[in-house]
Amino acid sequence: MSQDSKVKTTESSPPAPSKARKLLPVLDPSGDYYYWWLNTMVFPVMYNLIIIVCRACFPDLQHSYLVAWLVLDYTSDLLYLLDIVVRFHTGFLDQGILVVDKGRISSRYVRTWSFLLDLASLMPTDAAYVQLGLHTPMLRLNRFLRVPRLFEAFDRTETRTAYPNAFRITKLMLYIFVVIHWNSCLYFALSRYLGFGRDAWVYPDPAQPGFEHLRRQYLYSFYFSTLILTTVGDTPLPAREEEYLFMVGDFLLAVMGFATIMGSMSSVIYNMNTADAAFYPDHALVKKYMKQQHVNRRLERRVIDWYQHLQINKKMTNEVAILQHLPERLQAEVAVSVHLSTLSRVQIFQNCEASLLEELVLKLQPQTYSPGEYVCRKGDIGREMYIIREGQLAVVADDGVTQYAVLGAGLYFGEISIINIKGNMSGNRRTANIKSLGYSDLFCLSKEDLREVLSEYPQAQVVMEEKGREILLKMNKLDVNAEAAEIALQEATESRLRGLDQQLDDLQTKFARLLAELESSALKIAYRIERLEWQTREWPMPEELAEADDEGEPGEGTSQGGEGRSAQEGPPDPE
Repeated sequence: MSQDSKVKTTESSPPAPSKARKLLPVLDPSGDYYYWWLNTMVFPVMYNLIIIVCRACFPDLQHSYLVAWLVLDYTSDLLYLLDIVVRFHTGFLDQGILVVDKGRISSRYVRTWSFLLDLASLMPTDAAYVQLGLHTPMLRLNRFLRVPRLFEAFDRTETRTAYPNAFRITKLMLYIFVVIHWNSCLYFALSRYLGFGRDAWVYPDPAQPGFEHLRRQYLYSFYFSTLILTTVGDTPLPAREEEYLFMVGDFLLAVMGFATIMGSMSSVIYNMNTADAAFYPDHALVKKYMKQQHVNRRLERRVIDWYQHLQINKKMTNEVAILQHLPERLQAEVAVSVHLSTLSRVQIFQNCEASLLEELVLKLQPQTYSPGEYVCRKGDIGREMYIIREGQLAVVADDGVTQYAVLGAGLYFGEISIINIKGNMSGNRRTANIKSLGYSDLFCLSKEDLREVLSEYPQAQVVMEEKGREILLKMNKLDVNAEAAEIALQEATESRLRGLDQQLDDLQTKFARLLAELESSALKIAYRIERLEWQTREWPMPEELAEADDEGEPGEGTSQGGEGRSAQEGPPDPE
Protein backbone atom coordinates (compact mmCIF):
# COMPACT_ATOMS: atom_id res chain seq x y z
CA MET A 1 0.00 0.00 0.00
CA SER A 2 1.33 3.45 -0.91
CA GLN A 3 1.87 6.28 1.46
CA ASP A 4 -0.95 8.35 -0.09
CA SER A 5 -3.47 5.57 0.40
CA LYS A 6 -2.39 5.28 4.04
CA VAL A 7 -2.99 9.00 4.50
CA LYS A 8 -6.46 8.80 2.92
CA THR A 9 -7.39 5.84 5.05
CA THR A 10 -6.32 7.66 8.17
CA GLU A 11 -8.30 10.77 7.23
CA SER A 12 -11.48 8.87 6.37
CA SER A 13 -11.56 6.83 9.58
CA PRO A 14 -13.75 8.36 12.33
CA PRO A 15 -12.02 9.66 15.44
CA ALA A 16 -12.09 7.47 18.52
CA PRO A 17 -14.64 8.55 21.12
CA SER A 18 -13.19 10.44 23.98
CA LYS A 19 -13.71 9.70 27.66
CA ALA A 20 -15.76 12.86 28.06
CA ARG A 21 -18.27 11.66 25.50
CA LYS A 22 -18.57 8.35 27.28
CA LEU A 23 -19.15 10.09 30.62
CA LEU A 24 -21.84 12.38 29.20
CA PRO A 25 -24.12 10.34 26.95
CA VAL A 26 -26.88 11.87 24.84
CA LEU A 27 -30.26 11.83 26.58
CA ASP A 28 -33.49 10.90 24.88
CA PRO A 29 -36.00 13.76 25.46
CA SER A 30 -38.75 11.17 25.89
CA GLY A 31 -36.69 8.88 28.14
CA ASP A 32 -36.77 8.33 31.87
CA TYR A 33 -33.46 10.02 32.70
CA TYR A 34 -34.51 13.26 31.06
CA TYR A 35 -37.90 13.07 32.79
CA TRP A 36 -36.37 12.66 36.24
CA TRP A 37 -33.95 15.49 35.59
CA LEU A 38 -36.91 17.76 34.76
CA ASN A 39 -38.51 16.77 38.05
CA THR A 40 -35.26 17.63 39.81
CA MET A 41 -35.28 21.09 38.22
CA VAL A 42 -38.71 21.75 39.72
CA PHE A 43 -37.17 22.31 43.15
CA PRO A 44 -34.68 25.10 42.33
CA VAL A 45 -37.18 26.86 40.10
CA MET A 46 -39.91 26.73 42.75
CA TYR A 47 -37.41 27.81 45.41
CA ASN A 48 -36.50 30.95 43.48
CA LEU A 49 -40.09 31.60 42.46
CA ILE A 50 -41.39 31.54 46.05
CA ILE A 51 -38.53 32.44 48.39
CA ILE A 52 -36.85 35.38 46.61
CA VAL A 53 -39.98 37.57 46.68
CA CYS A 54 -40.68 36.55 50.26
CA ARG A 55 -37.14 37.44 51.39
CA ALA A 56 -37.32 40.78 49.58
CA CYS A 57 -40.63 41.79 51.17
CA PHE A 58 -40.02 40.39 54.68
CA PRO A 59 -36.65 41.74 55.84
CA ASP A 60 -36.71 39.77 59.07
CA LEU A 61 -36.82 36.54 57.05
CA GLN A 62 -33.74 37.60 55.08
CA HIS A 63 -31.75 38.62 58.17
CA SER A 64 -32.65 35.62 60.30
CA TYR A 65 -31.54 32.88 57.88
CA LEU A 66 -28.92 34.56 55.72
CA VAL A 67 -26.44 31.66 55.70
CA ALA A 68 -29.13 29.13 54.77
CA TRP A 69 -30.34 31.37 51.96
CA LEU A 70 -26.85 31.78 50.53
CA VAL A 71 -26.31 28.01 50.55
CA LEU A 72 -29.65 27.38 48.87
CA ASP A 73 -29.09 30.19 46.36
CA TYR A 74 -25.81 28.85 45.06
CA THR A 75 -27.04 25.26 45.16
CA SER A 76 -29.86 26.28 42.84
CA ASP A 77 -27.33 28.12 40.66
CA LEU A 78 -25.30 24.94 40.43
CA LEU A 79 -28.39 23.02 39.32
CA TYR A 80 -29.11 25.76 36.77
CA LEU A 81 -25.59 25.33 35.40
CA LEU A 82 -25.95 21.55 35.25
CA ASP A 83 -29.24 22.03 33.45
CA ILE A 84 -27.45 23.90 30.66
CA VAL A 85 -24.99 21.01 30.40
CA VAL A 86 -27.93 18.61 30.17
CA ARG A 87 -29.49 20.73 27.42
CA PHE A 88 -26.23 20.43 25.46
CA HIS A 89 -26.54 16.64 25.75
CA THR A 90 -30.25 16.23 25.01
CA GLY A 91 -31.02 14.86 21.59
CA PHE A 92 -33.81 15.94 19.29
CA LEU A 93 -35.86 14.32 16.56
CA ASP A 94 -35.04 14.99 12.92
CA GLN A 95 -37.35 13.29 10.42
CA GLY A 96 -38.52 11.10 13.30
CA ILE A 97 -34.97 9.89 14.12
CA LEU A 98 -33.18 10.80 17.35
CA VAL A 99 -30.10 12.91 16.64
CA VAL A 100 -27.19 11.95 18.92
CA ASP A 101 -24.49 14.04 17.26
CA LYS A 102 -23.42 16.46 19.98
CA GLY A 103 -22.21 19.00 17.43
CA ARG A 104 -25.64 19.25 15.84
CA ILE A 105 -27.30 19.28 19.26
CA SER A 106 -25.12 22.15 20.47
CA SER A 107 -25.52 24.22 17.31
CA ARG A 108 -29.29 23.78 17.46
CA TYR A 109 -29.51 24.68 21.15
CA VAL A 110 -27.46 27.88 20.95
CA ARG A 111 -29.75 29.18 18.17
CA THR A 112 -32.89 28.99 20.33
CA TRP A 113 -34.45 31.45 22.76
CA SER A 114 -34.11 28.84 25.49
CA PHE A 115 -30.34 29.20 25.40
CA LEU A 116 -30.54 33.00 25.78
CA LEU A 117 -32.98 32.70 28.67
CA ASP A 118 -30.81 30.08 30.37
CA LEU A 119 -27.76 32.31 30.08
CA ALA A 120 -29.68 35.35 31.34
CA SER A 121 -30.95 33.36 34.34
CA LEU A 122 -27.35 32.62 35.33
CA MET A 123 -25.94 36.11 34.95
CA PRO A 124 -23.99 36.97 38.16
CA THR A 125 -26.28 39.83 39.15
CA ASP A 126 -25.66 39.04 42.81
CA ALA A 127 -22.13 40.37 42.34
CA ALA A 128 -23.71 43.69 43.26
CA TYR A 129 -23.79 42.38 46.84
CA VAL A 130 -20.38 44.00 47.13
CA GLN A 131 -21.91 47.48 46.89
CA LEU A 132 -25.53 46.94 47.99
CA GLY A 133 -24.95 44.37 50.71
CA LEU A 134 -26.07 40.79 51.18
CA HIS A 135 -29.58 41.76 52.19
CA THR A 136 -30.80 42.60 48.68
CA PRO A 137 -32.25 39.36 47.31
CA MET A 138 -34.07 41.24 44.54
CA LEU A 139 -30.80 41.09 42.61
CA ARG A 140 -31.60 37.44 41.87
CA LEU A 141 -34.90 38.08 40.08
CA ASN A 142 -33.32 36.96 36.80
CA ARG A 143 -33.58 33.38 38.14
CA PHE A 144 -37.29 33.55 37.29
CA LEU A 145 -36.35 33.17 33.62
CA ARG A 146 -35.96 29.42 34.13
CA VAL A 147 -39.72 29.03 34.74
CA PRO A 148 -40.31 27.34 31.29
CA ARG A 149 -38.50 24.28 32.64
CA LEU A 150 -41.14 24.09 35.37
CA PHE A 151 -43.94 24.11 32.80
CA GLU A 152 -42.15 21.47 30.74
CA ALA A 153 -41.81 19.22 33.79
CA PHE A 154 -45.51 19.62 34.57
CA ASP A 155 -46.48 18.73 30.99
CA ARG A 156 -44.33 15.59 31.04
CA THR A 157 -45.75 14.53 34.39
CA GLU A 158 -49.31 15.06 33.20
CA THR A 159 -48.76 12.72 30.25
CA ARG A 160 -47.00 10.07 32.35
CA THR A 161 -49.08 9.96 35.52
CA ALA A 162 -51.90 7.46 35.91
CA TYR A 163 -54.09 10.18 37.46
CA PRO A 164 -53.94 13.15 35.07
CA ASN A 165 -57.10 14.82 36.36
CA ALA A 166 -55.88 14.76 39.96
CA PHE A 167 -52.54 16.17 38.80
CA ARG A 168 -54.31 19.00 36.92
CA ILE A 169 -56.19 19.96 40.08
CA THR A 170 -52.99 19.83 42.13
CA LYS A 171 -51.19 21.98 39.58
CA LEU A 172 -54.04 24.50 39.62
CA MET A 173 -53.93 24.71 43.41
CA LEU A 174 -50.17 25.27 43.26
CA TYR A 175 -50.64 28.17 40.83
CA ILE A 176 -53.27 29.69 43.12
CA PHE A 177 -50.95 29.39 46.10
CA VAL A 178 -48.10 31.11 44.23
CA VAL A 179 -50.35 33.99 43.17
CA ILE A 180 -51.69 34.49 46.70
CA HIS A 181 -48.15 34.21 48.10
CA TRP A 182 -46.84 36.89 45.77
CA ASN A 183 -49.80 39.12 46.49
CA SER A 184 -49.36 38.75 50.25
CA CYS A 185 -45.68 39.68 49.94
CA LEU A 186 -46.58 42.77 47.90
CA TYR A 187 -49.25 43.69 50.44
CA PHE A 188 -46.75 43.57 53.30
CA ALA A 189 -44.20 45.56 51.28
CA LEU A 190 -46.83 48.19 50.47
CA SER A 191 -47.87 48.35 54.13
CA ARG A 192 -44.25 48.94 55.13
CA TYR A 193 -43.93 51.65 52.47
CA LEU A 194 -47.10 53.44 53.60
CA GLY A 195 -46.39 52.88 57.27
CA PHE A 196 -47.55 50.09 59.54
CA GLY A 197 -50.72 50.91 61.47
CA ARG A 198 -51.39 54.22 59.66
CA ASP A 199 -54.97 53.08 58.89
CA ALA A 200 -57.11 49.97 59.19
CA TRP A 201 -56.17 48.68 55.71
CA VAL A 202 -52.39 48.29 56.12
CA TYR A 203 -50.68 45.79 58.36
CA PRO A 204 -50.95 46.70 62.06
CA ASP A 205 -48.04 48.25 63.89
CA PRO A 206 -45.51 45.53 64.80
CA ALA A 207 -45.11 47.27 68.15
CA GLN A 208 -48.47 45.91 69.17
CA PRO A 209 -48.30 42.60 71.05
CA GLY A 210 -48.52 39.57 68.78
CA PHE A 211 -47.84 41.40 65.50
CA GLU A 212 -44.06 41.54 65.79
CA HIS A 213 -43.46 37.87 64.96
CA LEU A 214 -42.47 36.91 61.45
CA ARG A 215 -44.93 34.01 61.32
CA ARG A 216 -47.82 36.31 62.29
CA GLN A 217 -46.78 38.86 59.68
CA TYR A 218 -46.81 36.31 56.87
CA LEU A 219 -50.01 34.57 57.94
CA TYR A 220 -51.86 37.87 58.33
CA SER A 221 -50.70 39.03 54.89
CA PHE A 222 -51.59 35.67 53.33
CA TYR A 223 -55.02 35.73 54.96
CA PHE A 224 -55.69 39.31 53.83
CA SER A 225 -54.57 38.49 50.29
CA THR A 226 -56.78 35.38 50.22
CA LEU A 227 -59.81 37.46 51.21
CA ILE A 228 -59.18 39.89 48.37
CA LEU A 229 -58.40 37.39 45.62
CA THR A 230 -61.32 35.12 46.49
CA THR A 231 -63.66 38.17 46.63
CA VAL A 232 -64.99 36.98 49.96
CA GLY A 233 -65.05 40.48 51.41
CA ASP A 234 -64.69 41.46 55.07
CA THR A 235 -61.65 43.56 54.25
CA PRO A 236 -61.10 47.10 55.59
CA LEU A 237 -61.86 49.92 53.18
CA PRO A 238 -58.80 51.48 51.55
CA ALA A 239 -58.00 55.05 52.55
CA ARG A 240 -55.18 56.09 50.18
CA GLU A 241 -54.70 56.09 46.43
CA GLU A 242 -52.06 53.38 46.59
CA GLU A 243 -54.44 51.18 48.56
CA TYR A 244 -57.23 51.75 46.04
CA LEU A 245 -54.94 50.88 43.15
CA PHE A 246 -53.80 47.73 44.93
CA MET A 247 -57.40 46.65 45.59
CA VAL A 248 -58.48 47.33 41.98
CA GLY A 249 -55.56 45.32 40.65
CA ASP A 250 -56.37 42.46 43.00
CA PHE A 251 -60.04 42.50 42.01
CA LEU A 252 -59.15 42.32 38.33
CA LEU A 253 -56.73 39.51 39.09
CA ALA A 254 -59.45 37.77 41.12
CA VAL A 255 -61.90 37.97 38.20
CA MET A 256 -59.38 36.44 35.81
CA GLY A 257 -58.37 33.87 38.39
CA PHE A 258 -61.97 32.90 39.05
CA ALA A 259 -62.59 32.46 35.33
CA THR A 260 -59.41 30.41 35.00
CA ILE A 261 -60.30 28.20 37.95
CA MET A 262 -63.84 27.61 36.71
CA GLY A 263 -62.58 26.83 33.21
CA SER A 264 -59.95 24.44 34.50
CA MET A 265 -62.36 22.67 36.82
CA SER A 266 -64.93 22.40 34.04
CA SER A 267 -62.28 20.90 31.78
CA VAL A 268 -61.27 18.38 34.46
CA ILE A 269 -64.88 17.39 35.14
CA TYR A 270 -65.58 17.08 31.41
CA ASN A 271 -62.51 14.88 30.94
CA MET A 272 -63.57 12.68 33.85
CA ASN A 273 -67.09 12.32 32.46
CA THR A 274 -65.74 11.59 29.00
CA ALA A 275 -63.43 8.93 30.40
CA ASP A 276 -66.27 7.35 32.35
CA ALA A 277 -68.46 7.33 29.25
CA ALA A 278 -65.67 5.70 27.24
CA PHE A 279 -64.94 3.04 29.86
CA TYR A 280 -68.43 2.28 31.09
CA PRO A 281 -71.77 2.31 29.21
CA ASP A 282 -74.26 5.04 30.01
CA HIS A 283 -77.03 3.56 32.16
CA ALA A 284 -79.17 6.69 32.22
CA LEU A 285 -80.50 6.04 28.71
CA VAL A 286 -81.27 2.41 29.54
CA LYS A 287 -83.08 3.39 32.74
CA LYS A 288 -85.13 5.98 30.88
CA TYR A 289 -85.99 3.42 28.21
CA MET A 290 -87.16 0.89 30.79
CA LYS A 291 -89.30 3.53 32.48
CA GLN A 292 -90.98 4.50 29.22
CA GLN A 293 -91.55 0.88 28.20
CA HIS A 294 -92.87 -0.07 31.66
CA VAL A 295 -90.37 -2.89 32.24
CA ASN A 296 -91.20 -4.92 35.36
CA ARG A 297 -89.42 -3.94 38.54
CA ARG A 298 -87.53 -7.22 38.90
CA LEU A 299 -85.91 -7.01 35.47
CA GLU A 300 -85.19 -3.33 35.95
CA ARG A 301 -83.45 -4.12 39.23
CA ARG A 302 -81.27 -6.74 37.52
CA VAL A 303 -80.22 -4.26 34.83
CA ILE A 304 -79.36 -1.60 37.40
CA ASP A 305 -77.38 -4.11 39.47
CA TRP A 306 -75.43 -5.11 36.36
CA TYR A 307 -74.48 -1.49 35.65
CA GLN A 308 -73.61 -0.94 39.30
CA HIS A 309 -71.33 -3.98 39.27
CA LEU A 310 -69.47 -2.64 36.23
CA GLN A 311 -69.03 0.80 37.79
CA ILE A 312 -67.96 -0.33 41.25
CA ASN A 313 -65.54 -3.03 40.11
CA LYS A 314 -64.20 -1.02 37.13
CA LYS A 315 -65.20 -3.63 34.55
CA MET A 316 -64.86 -2.63 30.90
CA THR A 317 -66.95 -4.10 28.10
CA ASN A 318 -65.70 -1.95 25.21
CA GLU A 319 -61.95 -2.45 25.17
CA VAL A 320 -61.83 -2.42 21.37
CA ALA A 321 -63.39 1.06 21.24
CA ILE A 322 -60.98 2.35 23.89
CA LEU A 323 -57.90 1.17 21.97
CA GLN A 324 -59.17 2.07 18.52
CA HIS A 325 -57.05 5.24 18.21
CA LEU A 326 -53.78 3.36 18.73
CA PRO A 327 -51.83 2.13 15.69
CA GLU A 328 -52.87 -1.37 14.72
CA ARG A 329 -49.58 -2.94 15.73
CA LEU A 330 -49.44 -1.13 19.07
CA GLN A 331 -53.08 -2.02 19.71
CA ALA A 332 -52.23 -5.68 19.11
CA GLU A 333 -49.29 -5.53 21.52
CA VAL A 334 -51.45 -4.00 24.27
CA ALA A 335 -54.16 -6.62 23.77
CA VAL A 336 -51.57 -9.41 23.71
CA SER A 337 -49.99 -8.26 26.96
CA VAL A 338 -53.42 -8.26 28.64
CA HIS A 339 -55.20 -11.30 27.19
CA LEU A 340 -52.70 -13.63 25.48
CA SER A 341 -52.20 -15.74 28.59
CA THR A 342 -55.96 -16.30 28.78
CA LEU A 343 -56.29 -17.32 25.12
CA SER A 344 -53.28 -19.65 25.23
CA ARG A 345 -55.06 -21.80 27.85
CA VAL A 346 -57.56 -23.02 25.26
CA GLN A 347 -56.48 -26.46 24.08
CA ILE A 348 -57.25 -25.99 20.39
CA PHE A 349 -55.19 -22.77 20.32
CA GLN A 350 -52.10 -24.24 21.92
CA ASN A 351 -48.97 -24.50 19.75
CA CYS A 352 -50.48 -22.11 17.19
CA GLU A 353 -48.46 -19.38 15.51
CA ALA A 354 -47.84 -16.29 17.59
CA SER A 355 -49.17 -14.03 14.83
CA LEU A 356 -52.42 -16.04 14.72
CA LEU A 357 -52.91 -15.68 18.47
CA GLU A 358 -52.21 -11.96 18.24
CA GLU A 359 -54.97 -11.51 15.67
CA LEU A 360 -57.34 -13.67 17.70
CA VAL A 361 -56.68 -11.60 20.82
CA LEU A 362 -57.98 -8.52 19.00
CA LYS A 363 -61.23 -10.38 18.32
CA LEU A 364 -61.96 -11.21 21.96
CA GLN A 365 -65.07 -9.46 23.27
CA PRO A 366 -65.37 -9.08 27.08
CA GLN A 367 -68.79 -9.88 28.52
CA THR A 368 -70.16 -9.77 32.05
CA TYR A 369 -73.03 -11.97 33.27
CA SER A 370 -75.18 -11.42 36.34
CA PRO A 371 -76.04 -14.07 38.98
CA GLY A 372 -78.51 -16.62 37.65
CA GLU A 373 -78.12 -15.50 34.04
CA TYR A 374 -77.76 -18.22 31.39
CA VAL A 375 -74.73 -17.98 29.13
CA CYS A 376 -76.12 -20.65 26.79
CA ARG A 377 -78.90 -23.24 26.80
CA LYS A 378 -79.04 -26.78 25.50
CA GLY A 379 -80.04 -26.88 21.84
CA ASP A 380 -78.99 -23.30 21.07
CA ILE A 381 -76.98 -22.76 17.92
CA GLY A 382 -73.35 -22.26 18.88
CA ARG A 383 -71.92 -19.17 17.20
CA GLU A 384 -69.19 -18.38 19.70
CA MET A 385 -66.92 -19.88 22.32
CA TYR A 386 -66.32 -18.56 25.83
CA ILE A 387 -63.26 -18.28 28.06
CA ILE A 388 -63.84 -17.72 31.78
CA ARG A 389 -61.74 -14.83 33.01
CA GLU A 390 -63.26 -14.46 36.46
CA GLY A 391 -66.20 -15.98 38.30
CA GLN A 392 -67.92 -19.38 38.38
CA LEU A 393 -70.32 -21.01 35.95
CA ALA A 394 -72.43 -24.11 36.59
CA VAL A 395 -73.48 -26.81 34.13
CA VAL A 396 -77.11 -27.37 35.18
CA ALA A 397 -79.98 -29.59 34.17
CA ASP A 398 -83.07 -28.43 32.36
CA ASP A 399 -84.69 -27.53 35.68
CA GLY A 400 -81.96 -24.94 36.29
CA VAL A 401 -81.26 -26.23 39.81
CA THR A 402 -79.39 -29.52 39.52
CA GLN A 403 -75.68 -28.89 38.99
CA TYR A 404 -73.49 -31.34 37.10
CA ALA A 405 -70.22 -29.40 37.25
CA VAL A 406 -68.80 -26.01 38.18
CA LEU A 407 -66.45 -24.17 35.82
CA GLY A 408 -63.93 -21.72 37.26
CA ALA A 409 -61.51 -19.09 36.02
CA GLY A 410 -59.23 -20.22 33.19
CA LEU A 411 -61.66 -22.82 31.80
CA TYR A 412 -63.47 -22.57 28.48
CA PHE A 413 -66.41 -24.08 26.64
CA GLY A 414 -68.07 -23.98 23.24
CA GLU A 415 -64.79 -24.22 21.33
CA ILE A 416 -65.96 -27.17 19.19
CA SER A 417 -69.08 -25.38 17.98
CA ILE A 418 -67.12 -22.64 16.21
CA ILE A 419 -65.05 -25.13 14.16
CA ASN A 420 -66.86 -27.08 11.44
CA ILE A 421 -65.60 -30.60 12.18
CA LYS A 422 -66.92 -33.36 9.97
CA GLY A 423 -68.72 -36.12 11.87
CA ASN A 424 -69.60 -33.99 14.89
CA MET A 425 -72.72 -35.72 16.20
CA SER A 426 -73.92 -32.61 18.05
CA GLY A 427 -73.40 -30.41 15.04
CA ASN A 428 -73.22 -26.75 16.05
CA ARG A 429 -75.83 -27.12 18.79
CA ARG A 430 -75.15 -26.55 22.49
CA THR A 431 -75.16 -29.74 24.53
CA ALA A 432 -75.57 -28.26 28.02
CA ASN A 433 -77.11 -25.45 30.03
CA ILE A 434 -74.50 -23.12 31.53
CA LYS A 435 -75.55 -20.57 34.11
CA SER A 436 -73.56 -17.92 35.97
CA LEU A 437 -73.52 -18.46 39.74
CA GLY A 438 -72.35 -14.94 40.54
CA TYR A 439 -70.98 -12.08 38.49
CA SER A 440 -68.81 -13.72 35.82
CA ASP A 441 -66.42 -12.11 33.36
CA LEU A 442 -66.01 -13.99 30.08
CA PHE A 443 -64.21 -13.55 26.81
CA CYS A 444 -66.28 -14.30 23.72
CA LEU A 445 -64.82 -15.34 20.34
CA SER A 446 -67.34 -15.59 17.50
CA LYS A 447 -67.27 -18.08 14.65
CA GLU A 448 -67.17 -15.28 12.06
CA ASP A 449 -64.10 -13.69 13.63
CA LEU A 450 -62.33 -17.05 13.82
CA ARG A 451 -63.16 -17.83 10.20
CA GLU A 452 -61.89 -14.42 9.12
CA VAL A 453 -58.57 -14.97 10.89
CA LEU A 454 -58.13 -18.60 9.76
CA SER A 455 -58.71 -17.65 6.12
CA GLU A 456 -55.13 -16.37 6.07
CA TYR A 457 -53.74 -19.32 8.07
CA PRO A 458 -54.88 -22.50 6.26
CA GLN A 459 -52.26 -24.65 7.94
CA ALA A 460 -53.39 -23.50 11.37
CA GLN A 461 -56.98 -24.28 10.43
CA VAL A 462 -56.01 -27.87 9.59
CA VAL A 463 -54.17 -28.21 12.92
CA MET A 464 -57.10 -26.80 14.90
CA GLU A 465 -59.58 -29.11 13.15
CA GLU A 466 -57.35 -32.06 13.96
CA LYS A 467 -57.21 -31.05 17.63
CA GLY A 468 -60.97 -30.63 17.70
CA ARG A 469 -61.38 -34.09 16.16
CA GLU A 470 -59.20 -35.56 18.90
CA ILE A 471 -61.34 -33.89 21.55
CA LEU A 472 -64.54 -35.26 20.01
CA LEU A 473 -63.03 -38.75 19.87
CA LYS A 474 -62.27 -38.61 23.59
CA MET A 475 -65.82 -37.43 24.25
CA ASN A 476 -67.28 -40.16 21.94
CA LYS A 477 -69.08 -37.49 19.94
CA LEU A 478 -67.35 -38.09 16.60
CA ASP A 479 -69.14 -40.35 14.09
CA VAL A 480 -66.27 -41.84 12.08
CA ASN A 481 -68.60 -43.31 9.44
CA ALA A 482 -70.41 -40.04 9.01
CA GLU A 483 -67.07 -38.30 8.83
CA ALA A 484 -65.89 -40.72 6.12
CA ALA A 485 -69.16 -40.31 4.24
CA GLU A 486 -68.91 -36.53 4.49
CA ILE A 487 -65.32 -36.64 3.31
CA ALA A 488 -66.31 -38.90 0.39
CA LEU A 489 -69.22 -36.58 -0.44
CA GLN A 490 -66.89 -33.62 -0.30
CA GLU A 491 -64.37 -35.37 -2.57
CA ALA A 492 -67.15 -36.28 -5.01
CA THR A 493 -68.37 -32.72 -4.96
CA GLU A 494 -64.85 -31.46 -5.56
CA SER A 495 -64.46 -33.98 -8.41
CA ARG A 496 -67.67 -32.74 -10.00
CA LEU A 497 -66.50 -29.19 -9.56
CA ARG A 498 -63.23 -30.04 -11.27
CA GLY A 499 -65.20 -31.65 -14.12
CA LEU A 500 -67.35 -28.57 -14.41
CA ASP A 501 -64.24 -26.42 -14.41
CA GLN A 502 -62.80 -28.54 -17.24
CA GLN A 503 -66.00 -28.28 -19.25
CA LEU A 504 -66.06 -24.57 -18.66
CA ASP A 505 -62.48 -24.34 -19.93
CA ASP A 506 -63.42 -26.32 -23.08
CA LEU A 507 -66.41 -24.07 -23.72
CA GLN A 508 -64.22 -21.02 -23.28
CA THR A 509 -61.73 -22.46 -25.80
CA LYS A 510 -64.47 -23.13 -28.37
CA PHE A 511 -65.94 -19.72 -27.81
CA ALA A 512 -62.52 -18.17 -28.37
CA ARG A 513 -62.16 -20.05 -31.66
CA LEU A 514 -65.60 -18.88 -32.86
CA LEU A 515 -64.64 -15.33 -32.01
CA ALA A 516 -61.42 -15.71 -33.97
CA GLU A 517 -63.28 -17.09 -37.03
CA LEU A 518 -65.85 -14.32 -36.80
CA GLU A 519 -63.12 -11.70 -36.70
CA SER A 520 -61.41 -13.32 -39.71
CA SER A 521 -64.66 -13.36 -41.72
CA ALA A 522 -65.33 -9.77 -40.83
CA LEU A 523 -61.87 -8.78 -42.04
CA LYS A 524 -62.36 -10.61 -45.33
CA ILE A 525 -65.74 -8.96 -45.96
CA ALA A 526 -64.30 -5.57 -45.14
CA TYR A 527 -61.45 -6.20 -47.60
CA ARG A 528 -63.87 -7.17 -50.38
CA ILE A 529 -66.04 -4.13 -49.79
CA GLU A 530 -62.98 -1.93 -49.95
CA ARG A 531 -61.98 -3.47 -53.37
CA LEU A 532 -65.45 -2.88 -54.74
CA GLU A 533 -65.31 0.74 -53.60
CA TRP A 534 -62.04 1.26 -55.45
CA GLN A 535 -63.45 -0.37 -58.63
CA THR A 536 -66.62 1.74 -58.63
CA ARG A 537 -64.61 4.95 -58.39
CA GLU A 538 -63.64 4.49 -62.17
CA TRP A 539 -67.26 4.24 -63.35
CA PRO A 540 -68.80 7.41 -65.02
CA MET A 541 -71.11 9.40 -62.75
CA PRO A 542 -74.77 10.04 -63.89
CA GLU A 543 -74.00 13.75 -64.42
CA GLU A 544 -71.24 12.88 -66.92
CA LEU A 545 -73.60 10.59 -68.90
CA ALA A 546 -76.20 13.37 -69.07
CA GLU A 547 -73.67 15.83 -70.49
CA ALA A 548 -72.65 13.27 -73.12
CA ASP A 549 -76.32 12.93 -74.28
CA ASP A 550 -76.61 16.69 -74.70
CA GLU A 551 -73.61 16.82 -77.10
CA GLY A 552 -75.38 14.75 -79.90
CA GLU A 553 -75.78 11.28 -81.40
CA PRO A 554 -72.78 11.23 -83.86
CA GLY A 555 -70.31 11.77 -81.17
CA GLU A 556 -72.10 9.25 -79.12
CA GLY A 557 -72.35 6.79 -82.02
CA THR A 558 -68.75 7.27 -82.93
CA SER A 559 -67.88 6.83 -79.34
CA GLN A 560 -70.07 3.82 -79.11
CA GLY A 561 -68.78 2.46 -82.35
CA GLY A 562 -65.29 3.05 -81.25
CA GLU A 563 -66.06 1.47 -77.91
CA GLY A 564 -67.83 -1.40 -79.60
CA ARG A 565 -65.00 -1.87 -81.96
CA SER A 566 -62.43 -1.73 -79.31
CA ALA A 567 -64.51 -4.14 -77.27
CA GLN A 568 -64.90 -6.49 -80.19
CA GLU A 569 -61.48 -6.11 -81.65
CA GLY A 570 -59.62 -6.06 -78.40
CA PRO A 571 -57.12 -3.50 -77.22
CA PRO A 572 -56.02 -0.90 -79.82
CA ASP A 573 -52.85 -1.20 -81.82
CA PRO A 574 -49.95 0.27 -80.00
CA GLU A 575 -49.11 2.24 -83.29
